Amino acid sequence: MTHFGVHTALENCTVAELQEAWRHAEDLGFDWVSIWDHLHPAVRPPDAGSLDSVVCHTALALTTQRVRVGSLVYSVGFRHPAVLARAVATIDQLSGGRAELGLGAGWHREEYDAFGFAFESPAVRLRRLREAATVVRRLWSEEVVDHEGEFYRLRGARCGVRPVQERPRIWVGASGEKLGLGVVAAVNDGWNCSSVTPEELRRKRTVVLEAAADPAAIVTAVNVGFEPGSVEQLTDLMGRYVDAGADRVVLRVVAPFPLDELAEFATTVAPRFAGALR
Repeated sequence: MTHFGVHTALENCTVAELQEAWRHAEDLGFDWVSIWDHLHPAVRPPDAGSLDSVVCHTALALTTQRVRVGSLVYSVGFRHPAVLARAVATIDQLSGGRAELGLGAGWHREEYDAFGFAFESPAVRLRRLREAATVVRRLWSEEVVDHEGEFYRLRGARCGVRPVQERPRIWVGASGEKLGLGVVAAVNDGWNCSSVTPEELRRKRTVVLEAAADPAAIVTAVNVGFEPGSVEQLTDLMGRYVDAGADRVVLRVVAPFPLDELAEFATTVAPRFAGALR
């Protein structure tokens, strides 16, 4: 069964506009709402403004009542995984056990350069991503963590706050078949694949499942830029993603948020997929 969600950009908008979009998505029956993580706008001009992701993730948890509240994805290039582990565990408590954590290697070099963060090679960023996922998982599951890795060192570290969920999912955002999908398989949990065709998703998913130690544990989400179209066009596209193996299709929207078009999707397209909305 495939579920539909909504993914909101945090640029060129106000908090009030975001909250309206989040409530709207929940009222329509979507079971997932998420935010992205950028220090500068990713699709608008640099002066468009961009809200903080961790704060908005918290606001999302407090604004909604039912939906999963996610991040797709926090960049480990400028978000320390131990600090994120504490933040998202707290968000899980605030939301009553609805938090979802997405981690990625980062891609938007302009924001790294602007804030003085090193933009490492793809291989290094992906090794950092894999280690970051390990740090988060250990902090969520162990009382005291000592960790000596390539990128992170912890000595007697305590998360200090436990998630409500027994094992919150960690979504790895990656799509590169040479290196990135290997990290997805190694973490063996959630996979967020962004901006791919259904055919590309099918091929990449095969790579992930063949490399994973426990392929049945991997949940596949595809992040798709939402472009309004006819009911037939959207039904066909969503169906192709479902056939390619998507457990969740997340519709990515930017301000001004297409609230009417999302409502039309929820009432005309989503009902064609059993259980897609709640």
